[in-house]
Amino acid sequence: MNAQSKTDRGYPRVISLPDKSTATLRLMTPADADALLTFARALPEDDLLFLRSDITDPAVVDQWVQNVVAGRTVTVLVETRGELAGYASLHFTDVTWQRHVGEIRIQVGSRYRSMGLGRRMAEEVFGVAREAGLRKITAQMTPDQKGAIATFERLGFQPEALMQDFVMDRSGRTRDLMIMAHDVDGLSDRVN
Repeated sequence: MNAQSKTDRGYPRVISLPDKSTATLRLMTPADADALLTFARALPEDDLLFLRSDITDPAVVDQWVQNVVAGRTVTVLVETRGELAGYASLHFTDVTWQRHVGEIRIQVGSRYRSMGLGRRMAEEVFGVAREAGLRKITAQMTPDQKGAIATFERLGFQPEALMQDFVMDRSGRTRDLMIMAHDVDGLSDRVN
């Protein structure tokens, strides 16, 4: 199964942003590898500290592409002003007893923050999750990622676990890991 078969949300689709500009939402394809590398390499160092994998590494992006092609990941890209502004990914698991759970990962480029893109990307991924039959979405972050926590709380996520010294940043410093979750069905009144 490929990523395209997991969703039918009418991509590509143009959306309006609060500043009266527009953005295009579309599904990631293998042809996006170079654009993703360019996007990742332009992220502030602080953002890179908290990524689950080093998406500035071409081999990591190649694995991401393979996961998209295999249907293990659906990634919605957002483009505005002629460039990649961010992405939202939904990661499926092969673990049988967690087949109803997906993990969401969102990244918005620093120039495109405070425009509502993070929230819009989360809504897109929730729509993909519902179409794929998932029942629960999780998000992982460190407790000092206050902006991410606030965004997910506004979407109805609740903290489910705090794991001490569970992640290590790029500098080798350990940090706590917060896992937040939300039931997909509970979002039916918020997501179009």
